[in-house]
Amino acid sequence: MDQQKIGAFLKELRRGKNLTQEQLAEKINVSSRTVSRWETGVNMPDLSILVELAEFYDVSIPEVIDGERKSGNMNPAVKETAVKMAEYGKHEVRTKKHDVIGAMLGIFGVIIIISAFEVFPRDSSWGSIYAVFGGVLLLVGIGMLLKRRVRSAGKRAACIAGCAFILAALFLLSDYIGTAEFHQPPRFCYAKEYISDGTHERIIYKTPFYNVALEDPDSADPEYQIVKR
Repeated sequence: MDQQKIGAFLKELRRGKNLTQEQLAEKINVSSRTVSRWETGVNMPDLSILVELAEFYDVSIPEVIDGERKSGNMNPAVKETAVKMAEYGKHEVRTKKHDVIGAMLGIFGVIIIISAFEVFPRDSSWGSIYAVFGGVLLLVGIGMLLKRRVRSAGKRAACIAGCAFILAALFLLSDYIGTAEFHQPPRFCYAKEYISDGTHERIIYKTPFYNVALEDPDSADPEYQIVKR
């Protein structure tokens, strides 16, 4: 395939239509620089554009590829095949972009979760907020990656729900271990209750499944203990 010859043929066809590169670019929704690169043989048009150009110039795709006119019209069977191939190519490109975006969202979500645990102190609500946000991004990414691989919407929803359950379980389990084994404040508490009798202060952290008590929060070495509700 001689790209220089193809480019010269495309240039000849454009001039036969009395069009400038800018005018042709506007008609087929590309830049004039792209048209110039085709006509100088630097690049070749995508298959979908090739079909459009062949139809616009009233030549066949084999003629464009050969860089010379051989017959009057494009063979209908060849045209139909080329159009289907172009549509398939566009679908594959969209699918790959979809997968790349899904993977990037998932990775970004994991990075946010790790950063939330590492950057914010355990008693800061921002840590849990960012961790949940990262978890949502991760689940969206998983959903996008599953779209092509799992055709049933119900099964996809079940997979995402299962991933959400596992993620929530990991968050709560890490929180429980941090409190029970290392006497640290829980990250995922939905409310704090301050109790004081004038001489003794106590803070109760309320989590979805248990409470955590902090006795004498102003002491030099405060400890967090899990208490029954």
